Amino acid sequence: MPTLRQRLLQGLYPLIMRLTRSSPRGRVLSSPQPLPAPVPFHQLSGTLNSGKPFSFEDLKGKQVLLVNTASNCGYTGQYQELQQLQEQFGEDLVVLGFPANDFKEQEKADDKAIEQFCQVNFGVSFPLMKKSVVVKNQQQNPVYQWLTDAARNGWNEHAPEWNFAKYLVSPDGRLTHYFGPAVSPLSPEVTGRIRPR
Repeated sequence: MPTLRQRLLQGLYPLIMRLTRSSPRGRVLSSPQPLPAPVPFHQLSGTLNSGKPFSFEDLKGKQVLLVNTASNCGYTGQYQELQQLQEQFGEDLVVLGFPANDFKEQEKADDKAIEQFCQVNFGVSFPLMKKSVVVKNQQQNPVYQWLTDAARNGWNEHAPEWNFAKYLVSPDGRLTHYFGPAVSPLSPEVTGRIRPR
């Protein structure tokens, strides 16, 4: 059951998106050249919120959208849009959620509570990873180290500036785009970059 704050934020979500779309949170960054990443994306791995290892080798041939998420954020309504995006593109796209508590204590819950919140309120069926740190510091998740280090991904240094920042990886493992938190997962900026096989 969502808290009063969560219900209020969900109701305000369309307004928050309108007000922040033209801010820096609405930025879109693109890879300048389609070059292979110095460190291949598919060599990476993560840990699902169940504690089970998840090899990115299994993601070869699919586009991947990696999103840092939180349950008590003005952008939390994007969980529903991410689920719709996953359903719209089916086998061509994998959405991976990375719950994190890096911005003003907006994800205090543990992995089990996060999973229940996402399933009950938004019908989320895409994989959720174990709660971790996505901002640049010594505890940063290795996947986000790759996403935010040009020496590893080939061009991007931009770390998430808030919850629900999105990174798009190509079927051959190149980081192609960064979409800010105020860019809807269902916007043309995102859907126009997803290529059905």
